[in-house]
Amino acid sequence: MGAPCSSGVTSERAIPSPGMYKLEIELKRGHNLAVRDRGGSSDPYVKFKLAGKEVFRSKIIHKNLNPVWDEKTTLIMDCLSDPLYIKVFDYDFGLQDDFMGSAYLYLDSLEQQRTIPVTLVLKDPQHPDQDLGSLELAVTLTPKESPIEERRGSTTMLLRRSWKRSTKQQSMRLSELHRKSQLWRGIVSIALIEGRDLIPMDPNGLSDPYVKFRLGPQKYRSKTVPKTLSPQWREQFDLHLYEETGGVLEITVWDRDTGRRDDFIGRCQLDLSNLSKEQTHHLELQLEESRGSLVLLVTLTASAHVSIADLSVTPLDDPQERREILKRYGVLKSFSNLKDVGIVQVKVMRAEGLMAADVTGKSDPFCVLELNNDRLQTHTVYKNLNPEWNKAFTFNVKDIHSVLEVTVFDEDRDRSADFLGKVAIPLLHIRNGEQKSYVLKNKELTGPTKGVIYLEIDVIFNTVKAALRTVVPAEQKYIEEEPKVSKHLLQQNFNRVKRCIMVLISYGTYINSCFEWESAQRSIISFVLFVVVVWNFELYMLPLALLLLLVWNYFFSSSRDTTDMSMEAMFEWEDDEEDKEDKESEHKGFIDKLYAIQDVFISVQSALDEVASYGERIKNTVNWTVPFLSWLAIAALCLATVLLYLIPLRYLVLAWGVNKFTKKLRDPYMIDNNELLDFLSRVPSDVQVMHYRELKVDPGQSPSKRRRTNLS
Repeated sequence: MGAPCSSGVTSERAIPSPGMYKLEIELKRGHNLAVRDRGGSSDPYVKFKLAGKEVFRSKIIHKNLNPVWDEKTTLIMDCLSDPLYIKVFDYDFGLQDDFMGSAYLYLDSLEQQRTIPVTLVLKDPQHPDQDLGSLELAVTLTPKESPIEERRGSTTMLLRRSWKRSTKQQSMRLSELHRKSQLWRGIVSIALIEGRDLIPMDPNGLSDPYVKFRLGPQKYRSKTVPKTLSPQWREQFDLHLYEETGGVLEITVWDRDTGRRDDFIGRCQLDLSNLSKEQTHHLELQLEESRGSLVLLVTLTASAHVSIADLSVTPLDDPQERREILKRYGVLKSFSNLKDVGIVQVKVMRAEGLMAADVTGKSDPFCVLELNNDRLQTHTVYKNLNPEWNKAFTFNVKDIHSVLEVTVFDEDRDRSADFLGKVAIPLLHIRNGEQKSYVLKNKELTGPTKGVIYLEIDVIFNTVKAALRTVVPAEQKYIEEEPKVSKHLLQQNFNRVKRCIMVLISYGTYINSCFEWESAQRSIISFVLFVVVVWNFELYMLPLALLLLLVWNYFFSSSRDTTDMSMEAMFEWEDDEEDKEDKESEHKGFIDKLYAIQDVFISVQSALDEVASYGERIKNTVNWTVPFLSWLAIAALCLATVLLYLIPLRYLVLAWGVNKFTKKLRDPYMIDNNELLDFLSRVPSDVQVMHYRELKVDPGQSPSKRRRTNLS
């Protein structure tokens, strides 16, 4: 069998040199793998690890518990004492991949110089009795022999150098494959318009339909339209194209049922390779397994600017490329390709003082960057609490009000990656070219966790495009957590609504005090002002008054300085209580019995959140929480004031009515929207302001500071 790594060469015969083995592996297929997705299937892929390092990763087979890979790889190794560690995962776009089982292949027990079929039974170390299926492989182990004993030393050294070169090249190839696998080649824009003549699934002869889309690893779910067989969705979203040919878009229609599994209505597929690019296709797709059809508008466009690079070759650091990018987003290009608002480059330098997630007191950290539905990640730095990644990531900006989320995870052998920390950075808060340290926060972004991450971010965007995109619907996340009943969250939302109402009551009390003549001077001034305004009132004065309020707050209001303290006191989080409630909510028996009550609670909870959010967003617009949006409001109010001053109101109302009545006639497939609500959706609520607030770095907690202190 194979010699141990530390053995020397003492025999005069030409025996296998330690360290020189070629292992050829053919990953054939899997059998009866574990279910990890809600639909009763999985999206499995396989990782090979040797001595703690990833040496191979298979392609992803979607929606299959008996996948066929038929992939081959060749490994060069210097000993057989380390087993090959094989892990299977279920790919989840936008979430952490689920662990599906693992197995060891012990190399020193393999017969050499012949192909051996191997069946590996997958196990979960945490649940060893669980049946997770098996993998089928074909393995060939071949020793590298030295023909002449006298040249053994020089040959071994040469082979070891060759092995080091091949290992380095293999590592570089893996890194390049990892990089390319994340980059998309194009974008498919989909507008889900309506459904026609769907089959009834409920006793009342109607359905509550919604649609699921899948393109490779990406998933999107539409809203539910209640009690109809001809639903009007009018939703628009984008998916990434990772294949040159386009791929197949899988579409399924479901009926929403409370308290039990949703009913399947029908499915259809769309082969994107048959569609021409750079034009919009109006499609009516018939459902395959039932009656009915879906109406879609589909547009394929070229890839947006997205890249992963080393710090030495970053796009914005090249003067010529930076000039081209500035020209692309200059004033002269303000009305071309309105969806392409700008570009953001994120340099992920390093992290310090991370949490130790492994029993060895170390972690295997990697970093995930998310901008809306765009997601890229760094490589893993093994066994290190102060990792250095030194990578630059470039994203296309479709909405300047987007928030960049940077999350650090610990790669784990036997299960999903462990959370180490997270920061959320609104693009409008970024100062170009400034390297900053960000204190990592917990999952809820409500408090600090251990560690600091160093980032340098540059944003270039077209102001006109950014302003125009502000009044269209914001891009929705493909995958969001299902809402849960939470007494804590319900109480918090109630307090937020109560706070908004109390502000209105305080204003009402102040006005009433003028009527009650509690202060003679104030009442006299108020009375004179009331008479003058009512006698001379014109409608254009209404936006003018709001304009003056914004200007007053810009110059004189100190509320921006005191807001943090008041919100911090309001959003105190009781972590122990919340954890306890989460555990209680996981009792399936209780949830199964009270589904109806849960839906009512969730509806009330969501309604309170929405009411409170809009009240806080109006306040934050006036308080200049986001200056870009406040300036935009000033521009809109100035325009409204001029229009109302110059044009009689009846003409404006007539123009508004004609536009509303003829909109459907001019474009039957137009996705309707409310510009005011779309504008307010970009303004952060008080909760979001707290989430995005940067925490101060404690100099005493920095490892580099501690090292300097120790040296002195």
